[in-house]
Amino acid sequence: MEQVLRILQRNPEIEPFENILFITSTPISPRFREMFEKRMLDQNIHFKVVLWGSEEINKIVSKNKKEANDIANNLFSLRIESAVVQVSKDWEKERTEKIEILKLLYKKGQFSFFLGAGVSSSAGMPDWNTLLNSLFVTYLTNEFDNETKILDTDINQIVERLNEMDEPSALMAARYLRKGLDNSVSESEIFNKTITENLYKLRDVSKKIDSDLILSITEMCMPLRTGAKIKSVITYNFDDLIERQLEKQSIRHHSIYTDNEFIDPDELLIYHVHGFLPEDVKAYESLDKSTLVFSEEGYHLMYSDSYHWSNLVQLSNLRDNNCLMVGLSMTDPNLRRLLDISSRNSDKTRHFAFMKRLTIDSFTSKEGKKVIDNIDGAKKFLDRHHNLNEEIMRELGVSIIWYTGYDEIPKLLTEIIK
Repeated sequence: MEQVLRILQRNPEIEPFENILFITSTPISPRFREMFEKRMLDQNIHFKVVLWGSEEINKIVSKNKKEANDIANNLFSLRIESAVVQVSKDWEKERTEKIEILKLLYKKGQFSFFLGAGVSSSAGMPDWNTLLNSLFVTYLTNEFDNETKILDTDINQIVERLNEMDEPSALMAARYLRKGLDNSVSESEIFNKTITENLYKLRDVSKKIDSDLILSITEMCMPLRTGAKIKSVITYNFDDLIERQLEKQSIRHHSIYTDNEFIDPDELLIYHVHGFLPEDVKAYESLDKSTLVFSEEGYHLMYSDSYHWSNLVQLSNLRDNNCLMVGLSMTDPNLRRLLDISSRNSDKTRHFAFMKRLTIDSFTSKEGKKVIDNIDGAKKFLDRHHNLNEEIMRELGVSIIWYTGYDEIPKLLTEIIK
């Protein structure tokens, strides 16, 4: 109110106008309108001043949907254009500022983790393609079990050649494998068992199972004297590496991988929204009821069912908490859809995501050989590329925290709890 009155008082040239319109994105209460009109009379301002809050704006938008969409699209285009042409920023300084913001949010306690494959790979777990290739080998070994002429080397060559020539999408390949491995007998049990065996068999034992990244995440989950600061952990990984470390640290937790689970408010909730395949299956109950989002049909089921428990859990955390995303590429369509839904009617970036920043050396060289000659041009392109990615993620309510090396993430997480 005071700001509006100051504008009116300091700009006498406004006087010839009969009406002045002030627009704000926040709601305007009847009490505020009454106080404002009284102050207008006290200040001897005689022309009409109209206040539009979010309620008035929404009414106009609902009556003029096409025009509102056109305006929104134009605004987005302008923001993208601005992001592309803006000068290079000191991203490391901005990262420090964002870590300070995360410190404050963490202390408030309304905080959730969203964890992706990068967390598991830090402890040597296989990436998606390695796991799929191993499953292909298992499938072919089963198929040619009685064929004495088919050797392991032959099977590996067949798998490698199939990937070169066919190049199916990961989800399609997984569906293909599920059909081949199911054999129409106890299909989900056989398929899940096969994935579990390959998942842990392929772990790179040269890497610590309690990696620095997993340790730093677990440390943030440790309850402080003032209470627990992490409300929940949403993980897209099948493995139980986080649970193992929480157990070591004696942190009370509960793994959730099905609907209608009993929730203890004193336990840290670990939601396996894409399914759960622990190495020790005897330590958990009802694993067969977990929806494994591994192959194409599993993904379609989750994507199409808006009320699937995993979608509701993700959306609830995105709406209620400040979320930090670690080890995620941020390309998953379902996650982006949920982010889009949760960020509607809000101009704030409430969530943060660690993302790898391309360096000029890695971009202009490959295997020690220069592949781009114009280094200055490449630098300008990378600046604009990173700015554009920041703007796109901002539209989803996410602020990017850049890093150039994976070993930086545990250090940055440690900074948050200092």
